[in-house]
Amino acid sequence: MTNTQPSKSITLAQILILAGLLATAPLAIDAYLPALPAMATSYGVSIHDVELSLSLFLAGFAVGQLVGGPFSDHIGRRISISVGLGIFLLGTLGIIFSPNIESLWLFRVLQAFGGGLAVVNPNAIIRDLSSGLESARNLSHMAIIMMLAPLLAPMIGTAILQLTDWRGIFVFLFIYCALIGLVIAWRLPETRAVQLERPSALNRYWQVISHRHAMGYVATLSLSYASMFAFITASPLLYIDYFGASTALYPFLFGANVLGLMIFNRVNVRLLRSLQPSWILKLGQYLQLLNCALLFAYVSLSDTPQLAPVVCMMVAFFCCQALIVSNATSSAIEYFPRNSATATALLGASGFMAGALSGTAVGLLGDGTPLPMAAIMLTCSLLSLGLRHFLQRRKAP
Repeated sequence: MTNTQPSKSITLAQILILAGLLATAPLAIDAYLPALPAMATSYGVSIHDVELSLSLFLAGFAVGQLVGGPFSDHIGRRISISVGLGIFLLGTLGIIFSPNIESLWLFRVLQAFGGGLAVVNPNAIIRDLSSGLESARNLSHMAIIMMLAPLLAPMIGTAILQLTDWRGIFVFLFIYCALIGLVIAWRLPETRAVQLERPSALNRYWQVISHRHAMGYVATLSLSYASMFAFITASPLLYIDYFGASTALYPFLFGANVLGLMIFNRVNVRLLRSLQPSWILKLGQYLQLLNCALLFAYVSLSDTPQLAPVVCMMVAFFCCQALIVSNATSSAIEYFPRNSATATALLGASGFMAGALSGTAVGLLGDGTPLPMAAIMLTCSLLSLGLRHFLQRRKAP
């Protein structure tokens, strides 16, 4: 049984704060990408050893979300955010003072776990304060603002590397997250409804996992993330080593994807005025599958693939991603008003775990060409569409 919410509306200031909290993930992932070669040199290891820290982060982030979802639904949003950011800050400090690659891996997992605990909350807070089409629009508005982080993160990382070594990037992350924590403590109220009945974490997860229609959206989101992280993991070596782009140009090539994502998030908001989220999601999936098929055909059939067509197809991929992510998220959590953080946790954890697996696969199968990345992206797009149709072949309850 659930009492009424503390509030039933969300302000622009709250959306900005939640977007800032969500941005910790892309900042922690993307800001240090330009520093991977420098980190490898600093520790005297191969760049693939440093790339492993990205997959470990994604895995730790997934586990943090799985723990954080029921914790937030049971205890409250503000406490969950505070604990998560505290652990994130401890992990970041450990990274800054890590003497070797092994300790960096360890503290990267700790940092990720704390981040996962914290970032399950923004989507849950949106669901606390809105529902249906309004919830989908609020998620898209938050995504538009949050997308500034992956757009700026590689540029921030590159700029910091011009002033100091790679540890400066993690000093920046520490300061950013400390400030976000202070703003949340000052301005964000508790939004979770008071729950007189508090089911166990396993019971909460079973309610989500046993819902076939919702799991169709979970599968969709997970595999779209797997496609995206296959590119993110491969992009530094692909653009810089294979295509010969400079390290100064790389942030702009990466940022073009994020600009496409931001623009189509805005398109998504407009489409939601007349279309249901599920219909826009289907459109995004079919377009993304077509794009991945074209990318695979181009890099496999061309003797010397060129940078410009690959960049254009990757921008198109991210445009489709904008039509998939927020609509899959809002459609899934719509079924679980009292377990929205748990549903969000399963969505996020599945996505980041799938991203960790696809990123690892790119590293293992990597041959210095774009082909392994393109093959993994196409496979994930096919599975995403196929699994959603299979799980949602019956009418939603």
